[in-house]
Amino acid sequence: MTDIFPLDLHFQGNPHGIAAYLLRGPAGNVLIEVGPGSTLPYLQAGLAAHGLAPADIAAVLVTHIHLDHAGSAGWWARQGVPIHVHHLGAPHLVDPERLLTSARRIYLDQMDTLWGEFLASPADRVFAHHDGDVIEAAGLRLIAHDTPGHARHHLVYQLGDVAFVGDLAGVRRPESRYLRLPTPPPEFDLPAWLASVARMRALNFQAIYLTHFGPLTGPAVAAHWDQVSSLLPQYAGLVQTGLAASQDRDTLVAHLAAWEAERLIALGVPHEQLPIYDALGPNFMAVDGLLRYWQKQARPPA
Repeated sequence: MTDIFPLDLHFQGNPHGIAAYLLRGPAGNVLIEVGPGSTLPYLQAGLAAHGLAPADIAAVLVTHIHLDHAGSAGWWARQGVPIHVHHLGAPHLVDPERLLTSARRIYLDQMDTLWGEFLASPADRVFAHHDGDVIEAAGLRLIAHDTPGHARHHLVYQLGDVAFVGDLAGVRRPESRYLRLPTPPPEFDLPAWLASVARMRALNFQAIYLTHFGPLTGPAVAAHWDQVSSLLPQYAGLVQTGLAASQDRDTLVAHLAAWEAERLIALGVPHEQLPIYDALGPNFMAVDGLLRYWQKQARPPA
């Protein structure tokens, strides 16, 4: 049995926001997710608490290339660690200019504070994967599952009867029943996300490990997939209804923020925790992703 340890990256000083997972295999150690550059000191400290240094990591696997999951991947690649990633995301780790330009348009002067440094990865350290690929590292055998919906370049990694699910399962802190689904532009896709959830649920994992944040086990796994499948159409429907009523973007953002706050309070989450969720799944970004999705649906076929 593989030992799996969550490493809390204390994103923006808050616990239980972003996790990396340390897998201690029979022949070494693997990291799944590495977080942004801004949290690299916490990741190194988490490894040190297990008696490990960066040189002790045999491989890094990232579920997708968004900055909160793979922002420090280039640093690890420059230490000589192989980086495993979706084939559509791999080129952006080697040449991140387009990715960073897009992110700067969203985060403006908060870019460096939130995400820190994003280094280009040496091409020979980046390994691109497709659906069903098997990754062997540290004596472990992990299967990559192509799981679009949140992003086209999203993978779930299976290790036996457990899975590391990235953003497919949304944002849920371990002390809370409140679940938020990040729906950023440009690649949110409602049917694809629902299909990915159905596909992963059918594999009957005994545990799933959320990057945001922590494990769910036993009956909680199926219940969580149910909640994701139920919430996705609600997110999409809220914006679709607003568009039909000719609401502008600011109004849609305000309505989504009020809906999220109402759900959070109804589930007993202290209101002061709302900014933690907002940092991981900003309402304006969720609306932008949903708007782009519905606008694409309205375009006539080429």
